[in-house]
Amino acid sequence: MAKPRVLVVKRIPSVALSALEDACDVEIHSGDRELTSDDLIARLQGKQGLVSVLTTPVTRDVLAACPELKVVANIAVGYNNIDVTVARERGVIVTNTPDVLTEASADLAWALILGITRRVVEGDRLVRTGNWKGWALDFMLGSDLRGKQLGVIGFGRIGQAVAARASAFGMRVAYQSRKAVGPPEYQPMAFDRLIATSDVVSLHCPLTEETRHLIDQTSLARMKRSAYLINTARGPVVDEAALVWALKNRIIAGAALDVYEEEPRVHPELRTLDNVVLAPHLGSATTETRTAMADLAVQNVIAVLSGRPPLTPVG
Repeated sequence: MAKPRVLVVKRIPSVALSALEDACDVEIHSGDRELTSDDLIARLQGKQGLVSVLTTPVTRDVLAACPELKVVANIAVGYNNIDVTVARERGVIVTNTPDVLTEASADLAWALILGITRRVVEGDRLVRTGNWKGWALDFMLGSDLRGKQLGVIGFGRIGQAVAARASAFGMRVAYQSRKAVGPPEYQPMAFDRLIATSDVVSLHCPLTEETRHLIDQTSLARMKRSAYLINTARGPVVDEAALVWALKNRIIAGAALDVYEEEPRVHPELRTLDNVVLAPHLGSATTETRTAMADLAVQNVIAVLSGRPPLTPVG
């Protein structure tokens, strides 16, 4: 009996690839160029499975043109790159990789919080360029976190993990969520109040039509001038042009970003500002976590193509 055929859009760790190759006939896209919708349509013909990443455009057109497709396993917790509604209509199962990336993503959010509030990256640049003149009492003063408010927007697994680390730094937690799901020491808040009262605002919401440009010029103007914005969610949640305006005019103290509106393009003016830390989408980028994500995606594909329920279906 012929094995089911699967397309993998990126090289994945060998342990996950070996498991997939044992169960399926695997084709891997090994080039650096991202696959377009037309590429996907061409390469998915006759294939039952797709292992995708967050940059893979699994659109209505792709799904309609690939009638044999049975499962799309996204190596990410988010899945805004996939038209899930159309997939469901066509009987295509969509899966993601929650849980396994929660701790690594929360750690990265805190790395960005500390990096921007203590000006670590700015200081690194100063040392590397030979412009450091020595210690001084008032040199490169940052901001303490103790006694201040961390505002978490989006209180799913990652948002809760970020909040759980706040007590180690002496911060109190406020969060915005449709339901009061946090422990009693956390304070649920409406969006407007949270951004107006928080000293650090950390974004962990999914990208939807409601959250696109959630942080715009109006939102930024409501924040404290001493506040910092952290985005490890999805780039389009923040209006980058508005953020440039806020940073240049010191409407807020600083920002730290791991995601961007048009990745890998970054707004050119962001690269010129000292009061912003820019990371290249490193949220889940540890060897252990990326391996676990790939393995979970592979196990989802194998389950579906073997007639079993997937481990982590979407919806």
